[in-house]
Amino acid sequence: SSGINAEWPLRPGDVITIDKTGEYFRMLFDVKGRFLIHRIKKDEASYKLCGVKSLSTAAKGIPVLVTHDGRTIRYPDPLIKVHDTIKLDIESGKILDHIKFEPGNLAYITGGQNCGRIGIITHKEKHPGSFDIVHVKDSVGHTFATRLSNVFPIGKGKPAWISLPRGKGIRLSIAEERDRKLAAKAKEM
Repeated sequence: SSGINAEWPLRPGDVITIDKTGEYFRMLFDVKGRFLIHRIKKDEASYKLCGVKSLSTAAKGIPVLVTHDGRTIRYPDPLIKVHDTIKLDIESGKILDHIKFEPGNLAYITGGQNCGRIGIITHKEKHPGSFDIVHVKDSVGHTFATRLSNVFPIGKGKPAWISLPRGKGIRLSIAEERDRKLAAKAKEM
């Protein structure tokens, strides 16, 4: 089950549980933008990170929050804003914690040319009438820019709230990738 409904499509961040084998997985992207099924532990499978898409007021003045996967949560913490990330308990549907969208926090890129990369948000550029641009720096010092809608905070400061796949979201250049493959082949011989 993906935590929502077996008939719904899987999205990045969804948790997959295989009851017969006791295995848990999280859907993510690799650094080339392809889907990746990442094995996780049972305690990590109990929650999911959700991006906040909108905040509004429902009937009778009830504040509601809408997440990237279509969930509507009533009475959210007033400190939570659009583009922040919430840690959602899958069983109860309650918010456990939240991450502000601000420089210094760890982010996961969910779309565009840099899909699957992970890095620290350095700053945000506002472009009235166009897309806001966010600059991100990965752990090896490479900086890249992407649209605000593609950036998904996954940690307060450096530590991530979800376990990261092999490679830790670092994209290698073509030459670095070739050198790594040649070194692996040399080890086999």
